[in-house]
Amino acid sequence: MASSSICYLSVLSNCVMKLTITAFIFLVFACFTASASEVVTTAVSLTDHWVGYAALAIFVVAYIFVIFEEQVNVRKSKPVLLAAGVIWLLIAAVYQQMGDDHSAEIAIRHNFLEYAELFFFLLVAMTYINSMLERQVFDALRDKLIVKGFSYRALFWLTGILAFFISPVADNLTTALIMCAVILAVGKGQQKFIAIGCVNIVIAANAGGVFSPFGDITTLMVWQKGIIEFDAFFKLFLPSLVNYLVPALIMQFALPAGKPAAISTTPVQVRRGGLVIVGLFLLTIITAVSFHNFLHLPPVFGMMTGLAYLKFYAYYLRVYSNTHIDKSDLPTSHEVEDDFDIFDKIAKAEWDTLFFFYGVILAVGGLGFIGYLTLTSTFIYGELGATTANILVGLLSAVVDNIPVMFAVLSMQPDMSQLQWLLVTLTAGVGGSLLSIGSAAGVALMGQARGQYTFFSHLKWTPVIALGYFASIGVHFWINS
Repeated sequence: MASSSICYLSVLSNCVMKLTITAFIFLVFACFTASASEVVTTAVSLTDHWVGYAALAIFVVAYIFVIFEEQVNVRKSKPVLLAAGVIWLLIAAVYQQMGDDHSAEIAIRHNFLEYAELFFFLLVAMTYINSMLERQVFDALRDKLIVKGFSYRALFWLTGILAFFISPVADNLTTALIMCAVILAVGKGQQKFIAIGCVNIVIAANAGGVFSPFGDITTLMVWQKGIIEFDAFFKLFLPSLVNYLVPALIMQFALPAGKPAAISTTPVQVRRGGLVIVGLFLLTIITAVSFHNFLHLPPVFGMMTGLAYLKFYAYYLRVYSNTHIDKSDLPTSHEVEDDFDIFDKIAKAEWDTLFFFYGVILAVGGLGFIGYLTLTSTFIYGELGATTANILVGLLSAVVDNIPVMFAVLSMQPDMSQLQWLLVTLTAGVGGSLLSIGSAAGVALMGQARGQYTFFSHLKWTPVIALGYFASIGVHFWINS
């Protein structure tokens, strides 16, 4: 009974906090709206028009559904897809009444092109990750760590360091889930270790995703926009490392002593072609970077070319391997008949996430076309200054998904130096670690380690994580100024 009461209170507190956050966001937008009549932001400013107010209300209501996704049991893509459609319908209708049939069309095509580049880039990356999962690449890594017999402290550092260095290539969500599986397997009966280990993994995965365009959606958006060159992201390596190490060095003293009981299990073996697919993924990344750096083509074209590598190798696995192998040497028919299907890996992509990005990009793009993003930019970047604004962006990303936050910043296009663009890339990426709900990695681990890693077990370490957050900002200015 006590346990259920605590769980109920935890959910209730979480809901109250989310509602408060949503109300705060609404009030911030309302403040911007109040001064809308003073600034002309587009050819036809609609910030003080009923369409502007309606679009703002629609977006806020949709995002309330996103925040309460688990409570209302409605996938987050549904409300934002509807919001995007209605917002642009209202914009197009009012422009037609003004006798302008083309401005809304041109604007929405521009936003859709931005989404299309992001969509196909992520689809290829997700297909490669799903292929590696099917070939048991990550399962083999997990099992090798489990059977080694490391101490709690050694496992804490190993999972954190691996999360930090894997997330720049594989996305931070997948990386966090893999490392959490290790923590759960070896930490049975040690809830304290699991809770601290999960916090450590979330911080490490989010920090590691910052110094690579492939590590997080926000870094990918900045790179594809052409604001920061590929090699410039590596200037964030040391700030990202500090962001991870500062809280990790402090949290390690709270770990239980000793080591987990020995686990006897037969490690999973990587299925045929798994390591080749890892190599092809790295080659695909090199192709995307080369297309962008040397040919000045969008990186997505390099990624689509890399998908061809995987499709041809899938053909090899299904046809050539199954006809040129000595079946008498293999113990099971499962190993003989390779069922690798590339379209199955494409089908298993995170479609809800991809459609969520569509809704967010088009909805925020609509608010930008109306004029709200210019108002916001004028206030936070003009009045507060770039440094303060970019730090606040990171703090906001702890409570609101960093995707719409970063897209809003990119849409505002504030006049900033590379130092400041790197700063907002850093803060938007690592700011989500401040709360468990601030990043996809944190939300996923709360589900994977339900009851052991919770909102409040993470909140306990928020002051320490904040110390790492501000330390990383200081290191960034120190080495990159």
